[in-house]
Amino acid sequence: MLQAILKERAIPPLRTRAEMLEILQREEYGYLPEKPEAISWQVRDNCIPSFCAGKVTAQRVELTVTLRGKDFTFPFIAVIPRGDGPYPFFIHINFRPDVPDRYMPTEEITDNGFAVLSFCYSDVTSDNGDFTNGLAGVLYPDGQRGPTDPGKIALWAWAAQRVLDYAESEPRLDKSRAMVCGHSRLGKTALFCGATDERFFLAHSNNSGCSGAAITRDKVGERVEQITRNFPYWFCENYKQYVGKEQEMPFDQHYLIAAIAPRYTYVASALEDSWADPASEMLSCVAASPAYESLGMKGIVCEDRLPAAGDEYHEGSIGYHLREGLHYFGREDWLKLMKFVKGKS
Repeated sequence: MLQAILKERAIPPLRTRAEMLEILQREEYGYLPEKPEAISWQVRDNCIPSFCAGKVTAQRVELTVTLRGKDFTFPFIAVIPRGDGPYPFFIHINFRPDVPDRYMPTEEITDNGFAVLSFCYSDVTSDNGDFTNGLAGVLYPDGQRGPTDPGKIALWAWAAQRVLDYAESEPRLDKSRAMVCGHSRLGKTALFCGATDERFFLAHSNNSGCSGAAITRDKVGERVEQITRNFPYWFCENYKQYVGKEQEMPFDQHYLIAAIAPRYTYVASALEDSWADPASEMLSCVAASPAYESLGMKGIVCEDRLPAAGDEYHEGSIGYHLREGLHYFGREDWLKLMKFVKGKS
């Protein structure tokens, strides 16, 4: 059934990872900025006294990068269980700087043996069409972009990769199990971040929908027309050419998941999140699976039908669940994500 639906949607065949990343950057997200010339950080210990009843250390880190001769600084919070570790860890691209946060049950995460490094995306650059502030201001002093210059999603992803640079220096963190996660627009960001940086063990998107995990062709809910009208600054300028022309795109969103192979991908959907379209999110996982299978791995292992509430597919290298409820990154999503990770080597 699922293969028949994909055939009807006429999605393009998979290409090599290098080719897919080239197309995604050129046509949708823009090319990532180059690596910084220098990177440094300052750490403040115990920035949240008595947090998690003393079971963790909470550090505020001010990370400074030098890019194109200019310095740019943004903060993040690193919450690490006490002990020697090393601990697997999530880099959470978050909507707020708060720890704990409504999208991040921090104590439950650390009680499960994970560390979490969280930064607020707007501390990197604003979520609007202003390209003169933060990291965008370093790249675009006049606020003007070319057709393939990175949009805000690519800039937030680049910042997450710089947090990983810091994490590689922290002996209590397991560098072989670095994971990036985000919700909604930041779920799109997490997938792009994981696809473009092979250091990540896993990339997780929660309810990322259009231009994230969901297949674009014949998608219900949000389409390229709506997302580029409301949020054109998330993407490169080239993406607008596909408004009403999704069938002409030389790619679809399964390229984003396939480019993560052979590393793990986890996609989460919500039943009432019709704008994101859970069926198209799962179909993308199915369409990306041959990238894993060509490497002798399993992609998504699922029933041959569209998803139903309560579905949880954890056997393959692409994990997926569909829960009841609305557009939200909650405790249930985190617990299922951590369960998937614990089952992988």
